[in-house]
Amino acid sequence: MLHPIFDVSNFNLVLTVLSLYILLFGYISLQLKQKWYLGEALPAFLVGVSFGPFGAKFLNILEWGGEEEGQPSEITHALTRLVIGIQLVKVGYQLPKRYIKQRSTELAICLLPLMGIGWVITSSCIMLMVPNLSFLAAMIIGSCVTCTDPILSQAIAKGPFADKYVRRHLREFISSEAGGNDGFGFTFLLLAVSLLRYAETPTNTEGLDGFDLVRGIPNVLGTSDVGRFGGGVGATYGALVGFVFRKLMVIALKRRWIENESLSLVPMAIGMLVVGTCGCIGSDETLACFIAGSFLNWDGVYNSEMQARHDTFNPALETLLNFCAFMYLGAVMPWKQFNMPHETGITLPRLFGLGFLILVLRRIPAILLGYRFMPAICGDWTEALFMGYFGPIGIGAISYVEYARRLFPRPGESDSEINTLTATMTPVVYWLVLFSILVHGLSVPILDTLYKLYNVPYICDHPVEVLLLSNHEPLPNNSTANRARHSVMVNNRFSRPPDSDNGTDTDQPEDDTAAILRRSEDSASTGDGRPHSRTTMQMVDRAVNARDIV
Repeated sequence: MLHPIFDVSNFNLVLTVLSLYILLFGYISLQLKQKWYLGEALPAFLVGVSFGPFGAKFLNILEWGGEEEGQPSEITHALTRLVIGIQLVKVGYQLPKRYIKQRSTELAICLLPLMGIGWVITSSCIMLMVPNLSFLAAMIIGSCVTCTDPILSQAIAKGPFADKYVRRHLREFISSEAGGNDGFGFTFLLLAVSLLRYAETPTNTEGLDGFDLVRGIPNVLGTSDVGRFGGGVGATYGALVGFVFRKLMVIALKRRWIENESLSLVPMAIGMLVVGTCGCIGSDETLACFIAGSFLNWDGVYNSEMQARHDTFNPALETLLNFCAFMYLGAVMPWKQFNMPHETGITLPRLFGLGFLILVLRRIPAILLGYRFMPAICGDWTEALFMGYFGPIGIGAISYVEYARRLFPRPGESDSEINTLTATMTPVVYWLVLFSILVHGLSVPILDTLYKLYNVPYICDHPVEVLLLSNHEPLPNNSTANRARHSVMVNNRFSRPPDSDNGTDTDQPEDDTAAILRRSEDSASTGDGRPHSRTTMQMVDRAVNARDIV
């Protein structure tokens, strides 16, 4: 006879909390995302904090790895790698065809000089606010947070606020830059580690060589890691993977060998393949995943096919990964390390000061300095300011710092410089991630309130007609319903329609565009009386070409 057993294990609690959150969030998701502009990251993070060790203690991450020391760090590193890898493939294939080639000059400007300036400024701010930290050690920490998080940036570039107020060329570039610079950040990290290890610091070199020998590794930054240093191997490998599977996909589509479900799984499978193989060969999987996604849609076939089939799997997968990752991140926050004045000198006032310095100086000065060299992306200083401000720090920084921890001994097992670095890198990076999630997560609803207050018009460029699949389907942002055709006209849509993916925003023929320059029926009921376009207040009706219907 079976007897009921009360089993409050970690696995059961995780499933319970995660599933309840998905259900409750889902039933009000439209209000949270399109009305309050909160997105997915901030609510999931707060739930993780509430149920983690800092709150109700339901999600105790320290118990997940059993008795093995350091296991939560390994879990964090593996989870962040997987989430970022899958999401970066999606970032790559949602860009227009050959986008990297079309915007190669602008990407080079952002990923080399401007990102380098931001790295130096960020490192200087960290050295200023964290006591007893050398500049080389600050550069290691700074390299972890210099990159724009590819997950949080997608919520900004593709979210409902951007649908209304941010032009498509800027949204596309923010998305692509986040995908590219997250991979380039690895170069900065390993360069800083190499400088700390070999540049006029013989004690560091001896100590770290001994640390490598104990681990059975001849040299962490020696010939075995050349592939990771610079990311060249990762980019080449990603291009090869994307090219090969694009060719195979085209053959399968022409011969009708592939079903909808398997076609939807292609980005996730490529992301998992690249993360796994790059981990085996010691290459940079972040840049490889982004390049693989870009080459998967190099001819525009995959993204057009997914739009035509009304893909819902990949957006749902992205939402699930965001829920899991940010809830986990909220549960593993090292709260005790945020205020250790006697051990590391880190205090909450110092961390708040560092957060505001990074928010203002990390990207904004560099972007304002270089936007004039990118006239196709930033038309004026306001767009440059938007691009510079919305460069959030997130899961990518956690992945970098967890990798960097593996390159050094534990705190207290080396000389003073490295001991200070290993003791401060985790709380500083985790704090900046926490600060960015809160500040950037709340900036969008505040900015929307200001835009409404100052009567800023919606952007009604590049309208596309999208068929509604259900009578209960909510209208997209910045759209107009056409009930006779059971469709909506979506303005300023991020994903370009099939057969109009030409890489520019101005050379579409007139008969390929359908424009109704009025706000969506849903937003019209607010009656705020704002103009609907920056350039015109007229209502324009143009012919709808059948190939623009998605």
